[in-house]
Amino acid sequence: MSSNLHTQNIWPTATPSASIDVEPFSPFTGGQDDALHQFIDDMVRMMKELMNTVQLHHKIPLFEIRKQIIPSIQHAAESLDIPCLLAALQSKDDYIYRHSIGVGVMATWIGKWYGVSESELPALSLAATLHDIGKFRITMEIWTKPEKLTAFEYALMKKHTVIGYGMLKETVGMNHRVALVALQHHERQDGSGYPLGLGASRLDLFSRIVAVADIFHALLSNRSYQAAFPFHEIMKQMKDQAFGALDPQILSVFLDRLMQSLLGKKVILNDGRIATIRMIHTQDPLHPLVQVDQEFLNLSQQSSIKIKQVIVS
Repeated sequence: MSSNLHTQNIWPTATPSASIDVEPFSPFTGGQDDALHQFIDDMVRMMKELMNTVQLHHKIPLFEIRKQIIPSIQHAAESLDIPCLLAALQSKDDYIYRHSIGVGVMATWIGKWYGVSESELPALSLAATLHDIGKFRITMEIWTKPEKLTAFEYALMKKHTVIGYGMLKETVGMNHRVALVALQHHERQDGSGYPLGLGASRLDLFSRIVAVADIFHALLSNRSYQAAFPFHEIMKQMKDQAFGALDPQILSVFLDRLMQSLLGKKVILNDGRIATIRMIHTQDPLHPLVQVDQEFLNLSQQSSIKIKQVIVS
């Protein structure tokens, strides 16, 4: 693998397209914990400052990231109010920076739930937070473009995996697994991913965990070219990748624990009604039993009724 792939920014020859408006959407909506939101916003601001350093000096400030970002990631991951934290992690106008924080927190959750040892969790948190580090060596006009990328631009964007791997591998004191995650987080269990088309047996556990967190946070977020999806669509898209793209055991642990965190929470259904989640089905956790006033609705038996948004308070 070429070692000079990260020595300069990659610039497209095409002129960036004009912006288009994307109507933002919040899968997690309602009141908010101002202190928690401020805590996440402060992390995003620190991440932006550190990534500006990467862009300017072509060097990863590992010491600062370990000292300033990773302890905060791990602290946030200890929050018992998962829906409220997810609301805070939804992107605003800072997707690439908030995505790094969001994937860091979610991968740390998954690691804890999946049984990753306490001694390995800091490396997982770091790997997840820096999984997209290679994007900061690709011009901003590509990763903030509001339209579909051209074939040329998409080919450039995919290079962020290899670029990130090279940057991390050459950073003194960096765990090799952190570099592997940058390289492998777009690989898929069935070999359909990139850059190397690796299959399940060749993917590091950290890479498989980060792949789940990466996709979930992307679907949760408003991006320059795509609004966030309704809650039911996010969950469907995740479940659909359980046997093929993503590790089914890791995904099952994540989705089950996420749904359990919604027990007793109010939600907005796709017909506009407000409901309360009363029971999570063991065999079908994505379609719970909900209550609307005095009526109970079993969403596993009523396919036309879906959860559009989760109300946080």
